[in-house]
Amino acid sequence: MIRLAVSPLSWANDVLEDLGRDIPLETCLHEAASAGYQGVELGRKFPRDAAVLGPLLETHGLSLASGWHSGELAARSPGQEMDAVAPHATLLRDMGCRIMVYGEVAMMTPGAPLDAPMSQRLLMPKANVAGYAAALTDFGARLAGEYGLTLAYHHHLMMVAETFDEISSLFDRTGPEVGLLLDTGHAAGAGFDYARLIERFGDRIVHIHLKDVRRPVMDRIRAEDRSFNEGVRSGMFTVPGDGAVDFAAIRRFVQQGYDGWLVVEAEQDPAKAPPLPAVSRAFTHVTSLFAGAME
Repeated sequence: MIRLAVSPLSWANDVLEDLGRDIPLETCLHEAASAGYQGVELGRKFPRDAAVLGPLLETHGLSLASGWHSGELAARSPGQEMDAVAPHATLLRDMGCRIMVYGEVAMMTPGAPLDAPMSQRLLMPKANVAGYAAALTDFGARLAGEYGLTLAYHHHLMMVAETFDEISSLFDRTGPEVGLLLDTGHAAGAGFDYARLIERFGDRIVHIHLKDVRRPVMDRIRAEDRSFNEGVRSGMFTVPGDGAVDFAAIRRFVQQGYDGWLVVEAEQDPAKAPPLPAVSRAFTHVTSLFAGAME
């Protein structure tokens, strides 16, 4: 069975702090619950104390699905990463989460990496991939052993694993201790069909982000070599059902026994895309698409 969550990015962006700056966390939680969602992921406005966050979410009938960790295993050891992740992993464990989202940020364009033209993404040398995969596997084993959390590696635009070939090269070398977060929008943005990840690594998928793309906007951002953040501000991402992504392959995958969270996510400017109507449309679209598979 699956459960449906929504990312707080529809209300407040984690990187572009002006997007949703004035929207209170209470508004986000109230609207997420009123739209019908069972859970939320962690966002920058959330308290990091389980004794505070737990009752707050419980008031709205919501669970914490997971939370992003900005990892640096491309530059530091698994032991150093365990020290860095300790407060975050403790919070997720204490909130009853099973999954921790991992995004690699050590190999990014210096300065403001998500403001750099997308062509300036740093590439990991092929000779370094095996060592990086081994570090991820070690870290994943430690994370599970100490906190009971499964590492969900997020393939992501502008990061180490963006393209299908990069994801494949990495996951061919990691052990089962490293799970895959499938993000439909980031796959589309990287120029490949996310269904290829299901076919190739379906048994490794432990978390799913349902994100749609506005293809004309995405194509323009790529053609003009704009930045990721410019794409977000321009509306290249949107909620499921509002763009070009076909979610039929996800539906088939879920029907085959996926057990975990589906997270509706759209990095948008809430002033241009009011959150409640957007996530409500997405809830209707996703629940109709996955009818019979949800709790």
